[in-house]
Amino acid sequence: MSEALSLPKTGSRTEVYEALIPQIASLISDEPDLTANLANIAAALKEAFGFFWVGFYVAKEGQLVLSAFQGPIACTRIEFDKGVCGRAYSTGEGIIVPDVDAFPGHIACSSLSRSEVVVPIAAPGGGVFGVLDVDSDRLDDFSEVDLKGLSAVAALVEDKLNRDGAAQ
Repeated sequence: MSEALSLPKTGSRTEVYEALIPQIASLISDEPDLTANLANIAAALKEAFGFFWVGFYVAKEGQLVLSAFQGPIACTRIEFDKGVCGRAYSTGEGIIVPDVDAFPGHIACSSLSRSEVVVPIAAPGGGVFGVLDVDSDRLDDFSEVDLKGLSAVAALVEDKLNRDGAAQ
């Protein structure tokens, strides 16, 4: 795949996800390095949607540790049971937060973040490997469309982990 995305100029988020997901699959298909793949996925999502922040946290050393991302400086470590990322990790379920200020225990890595969606990434053999975290600087910016689309992206990472392992 070339290093350029081909996305609809106008269209719904559903249409953009439908165009983007196969391109992400192609982009990561032959690359064995996990960090490189996570970096390209974060860049592709940021380019496609213009989200405020897109990144990954991976389970390591008893915490979620910042991995590849696009956007402003972020929190480096998050406890498994803290914030939106910790909730998605500990429950193994995606979560949409329309207003981060109304989420009990929200971790404010940036005061500009207003809404958030986080999806877990399953680990090979069970459990949760990490999370895909997306923030917006607008209130109520995410819907079930984003949860579904980002879950499909997480599934691409899961498939890659199952094939190539989690070596970084």
